[in-house]
Amino acid sequence: MKLIELFKTGTPDEIIGNRDTEITGVDIDSRQVEPGHLFVAVRGTQTDGHQYIDAAIQKGAAAIVCEELPKDLQPGVTYAVVKDSEEATGRIATLFYGDPTARMELVGVTGTNGKTTTATLLYRLFRYFGYKVGLISTVCNYIDDEPVPTEHTTPDPITLNRLLGRMADAGCQYAFMEVSSHAIAQKRISGLRFAGGIFTNLTRDHLDYHKTVQNYLRAKKKFFDDMPANAFSLVNLDDKNGMVMVQNTRSHVHTYSLRSLCDFKGRVLESHFEGMLLDFNGHELAVHFIGRFNAYNLLAVFGAAVLLGQKVEEVLIGLSTLHPVAGRFESIRSPKGFTAIVDYAHTPDALVNVLNAIHGVLEGRGHVITVVGAGGNRDKGKRPMMAKEAARLSDRLVITSDNPRFEEPQDIINDMLAGLNAEDMQKTLAITDRREAIRAACMLAQRGDVVLVAGKGHEDYQEVKGVKHHFDDKEEILSMINAK
Repeated sequence: MKLIELFKTGTPDEIIGNRDTEITGVDIDSRQVEPGHLFVAVRGTQTDGHQYIDAAIQKGAAAIVCEELPKDLQPGVTYAVVKDSEEATGRIATLFYGDPTARMELVGVTGTNGKTTTATLLYRLFRYFGYKVGLISTVCNYIDDEPVPTEHTTPDPITLNRLLGRMADAGCQYAFMEVSSHAIAQKRISGLRFAGGIFTNLTRDHLDYHKTVQNYLRAKKKFFDDMPANAFSLVNLDDKNGMVMVQNTRSHVHTYSLRSLCDFKGRVLESHFEGMLLDFNGHELAVHFIGRFNAYNLLAVFGAAVLLGQKVEEVLIGLSTLHPVAGRFESIRSPKGFTAIVDYAHTPDALVNVLNAIHGVLEGRGHVITVVGAGGNRDKGKRPMMAKEAARLSDRLVITSDNPRFEEPQDIINDMLAGLNAEDMQKTLAITDRREAIRAACMLAQRGDVVLVAGKGHEDYQEVKGVKHHFDDKEEILSMINAK
């Protein structure tokens, strides 16, 4: 592809060199550059790509996109100067990979909690309808039924467009993706065309990156601000920020709620550990999900599917066939008669949602024992809050290690314990070894009790000092309850 063809949606301030240079690949990492590639110098959060322009040229870069020209220009290399190389990356990658979102319907899901479940259930539902579908999520990416491993909730713009291009080339008619606040703030989704966007909820998270809740909110809101006029925005009316998200959008706004008048109205009629009986817009349906938070997720899926042109009756039948996503309120029945639940809840609000769902089923007939930790090198402010909420809604609490990363596990545990008063401490154990913490909780549980192991969900590793060690909460629980 010629260099100038990559600027159809945004003209550079200046081009020095041959604008018809043939480009065979696009990179933002100089280590991945091959002869004939275009290197985009992005000012990232960790490093500035402008420092690696010479390294990219040495590896054969035919052209450079940058915000600031290097002092020494190399002969035979074309330089394009742009105001915002972060923004330009997405637009260039979109064009290089054949504008994949012009060839299929892309729906993005953003919010603090529920992104993975909502996006994955939409993917499964539309495959149930018989469509070829793509999924980009925290757990795994899929090109129809082909799994593609994932490292980030939303990949970098080049990886993202390459993946979407493969989906479009494979004949996918729909793609559903989680859209993280980092991805919006870092313009990873620049250049993509969305057919719709879903807002689940907003509570405190990622303040290690965004610094304030207001910045975090603004990042989420920008997704809807940029939504095209022919797209839909579907927002949770019961979240106080639901309508804030769509204040400035050009898209068609629709709402869903369990409490208020809206476009897609739901009610929880019955709830037990095998599932719920729901009412969606006057239609009853039984589902294999538990908790009000899952009722919201399913309601968002219902609304989005209808807005994408599917018939209400067929959507309801499809929803009744779906099962929970890996690591999202996965329940395991012990021969001892207690239930263990694995969930990804790693924010105060998510923890409250899961514990409330458990209490909604138990109705005082059993005890709740919670195992929870907090990730290292992340927002420290939520640690005492998580511990306090877990203690408030649990009969016994075991605080343990999560992914300590480069922090000392005991320091993280101490931060969590700081949120507890003397009464909370009476029912709390602090066990650094996560395996032993899960074992202790399972040994404490009696018939009719529930053990919640929160924080890691689908993850099958613990990250310690930059090294990932295999560790799977579900495997650990199964090993313990099946031990002779």
